[in-house]
Amino acid sequence: MNTKLLKRIEINSKVLLGKPVIRGTGISVEIILRKLADNISIEDIPADYPRLTKDDIRAAMVYAAETISTEQV
Repeated sequence: MNTKLLKRIEINSKVLLGKPVIRGTGISVEIILRKLADNISIEDIPADYPRLTKDDIRAAMVYAAETISTEQV
């Protein structure tokens, strides 16, 4: 687990109803993951969201991986 990257993620009930976002941006982890799923590259996402860095995008992926790693089916 990369705790340094995870520090970029914020969960605050006053921001996007408590959805995880990149700290200080209001850009949700969900939006980033959907962009990646739509085959938009890490390099291209900041064109639509200039406040995002590549590390922010990596943080979203680490957060998602950590979240589902404890999920039981």
